[in-house]
Amino acid sequence: MTDARLRYGRASLALSFLVQGVTFALLVTRIPAIQDRYGISDGLLPAFLAAVPVLAGVASVATEKVVTRVRPGVVLRWAQPVVMLALLGAGAGSEVWQVAVALGVFGLAVGALDASMNMMGVNLQRAYGRSIMLGFHAAYSLGGIAGASMAWAGAHWDLSLLVSYLPAVVVLLPAALLGSRWYAEGKAVDGKPVAEPGQGASVPFRMLLPLCLVMAFAYIGDSTVSNWSAKYLQDVLGGSEQLATVPYNVYMVTTLLGRAVGDLGVRRFGAVAVVRGGSVLAAVGFAVVAVAPGAWWGMLGFTLLGLGLCVIVPQTFAAAGRMFPGASDAAVARLNVFNYVGFLVGSPLVGTLGDAWSYRGAMLVPMVLVLATLVYARSFGAEPARYGVGHERARAADVG
Repeated sequence: MTDARLRYGRASLALSFLVQGVTFALLVTRIPAIQDRYGISDGLLPAFLAAVPVLAGVASVATEKVVTRVRPGVVLRWAQPVVMLALLGAGAGSEVWQVAVALGVFGLAVGALDASMNMMGVNLQRAYGRSIMLGFHAAYSLGGIAGASMAWAGAHWDLSLLVSYLPAVVVLLPAALLGSRWYAEGKAVDGKPVAEPGQGASVPFRMLLPLCLVMAFAYIGDSTVSNWSAKYLQDVLGGSEQLATVPYNVYMVTTLLGRAVGDLGVRRFGAVAVVRGGSVLAAVGFAVVAVAPGAWWGMLGFTLLGLGLCVIVPQTFAAAGRMFPGASDAAVARLNVFNYVGFLVGSPLVGTLGDAWSYRGAMLVPMVLVLATLVYARSFGAEPARYGVGHERARAADVG
């Protein structure tokens, strides 16, 4: 595969990550508006919200089977438009059954999309021979910031959901379809080919389990921030309502910054060191949040959390690709399920502990889980993880 083809493939995949970041942020940041539009009760809302990750997990497992017949790029090419159209459907209906169908389709399509995107990212990283996975997730974080900003504008100007969603879909759906023309998957530079459809080694769950646990722990931490940071800053630390909206934005920005430079850290220090450093930094962030005497100390804690957690998920996918070079698609699909497991567990776990005990104490639970990543850190070094120690391509062949 030519260097130009790889370069275009990398750019087109980054665009898909960015588009998905925008789409997902537009959905989750307007949940209150969706609830109001369809008259969904507080008791019924958790069932709607839980259905999305459950269906996404089912679709991720199904994607493992689909990619034995077609390449992940084909799955991604068609799953992304379905996700965006399902978002429009959630904003355009008027009956509860309509939003239920839209969210169900969204969940199924987003599971296939997440799995196939990360499969392609792992395969491209193998083809490059160096760490580029964090860059794709940085594009997702950038899209999340853009989507959250669009959602804020829609809420600020009191726009309907359909009017809020339509401009993003009209612009980004054609862009994603056009970009999909340059999706690329190739052979690794060390001579190990990316498995063709219908081929590949088995993926023993016992070997993959440490990475599955790390993925779940990381998303428990992430969902804690996304679901509880505003309430914690206002109710526990005494911040104003306006200030309470800031921690998640800070977390998203620091996640973007950490991922933007994270690949350089992997190339210089190796994946094991980067994951260990990120885990310790995230744990320190949770500890600061738990003992913070006031809102600004809490802000510092959430900042550290963003810088620490941001490196773990991309490197977990990359580690699965290195651990199972002949079956990376299957490994990524199975690993992706634990993304949704962590998301499902994190929010109710912290809420239950907060109500029964204290929210300060509840913050110590994700802290301990993130620290547990240190136990499994060696799993990130199944092969030389620095992408540059012994098998990086010559700089003359570097495509970016």
